[in-house]
Amino acid sequence: MSEIPKHKIFISYHHSNDQQYKEKLERILGRQYAISRSVQIGDIDPNTNTERIRQVIRDQYLSDSTVTIVLIGTETWKRKHIDWEIYSSMRNSANNPRSGVIGLLLPTRTDYNTGQYSPSTVPKRLTDNTENGFVKIYNWIISPDVLQRLIHEAYLRKSQINPDLSSPLFRNNRS
Repeated sequence: MSEIPKHKIFISYHHSNDQQYKEKLERILGRQYAISRSVQIGDIDPNTNTERIRQVIRDQYLSDSTVTIVLIGTETWKRKHIDWEIYSSMRNSANNPRSGVIGLLLPTRTDYNTGQYSPSTVPKRLTDNTENGFVKIYNWIISPDVLQRLIHEAYLRKSQINPDLSSPLFRNNRS
């Protein structure tokens, strides 16, 4: 059996609520994967137009990542920057091919580990793409071996399935 290749990971998450899970995931994956720097508050001028922001996210933060992991906490679905990061991960740009995408439901959610999740509390762009098979959503996982397999499967899906990018991009955070 051949060894699974190492992928470069981008982690999309709600900074205020889910930072601890991002840090845990970095510790779990840090020995096996290169992890792209996340977009921080203040990195991109908020007055920049949406198309330019998406281009900056794709070309500067996701530039050589091959898989994006979206940490899905209680308020992730509301965040415009997460929507933009997911969109930017799923689209081919002049400088970068699309990335595979997976979602991880965090233990802070009331539907965590119930076997199903409430689609209205998951980023719409993720649920749009679970229907076509481009995205898979799992419960929070701490096993490096399982994560490695799921990451590689997402990487393979990016070339086999075209993502659905038809939902309009967020203009503002939702409430």
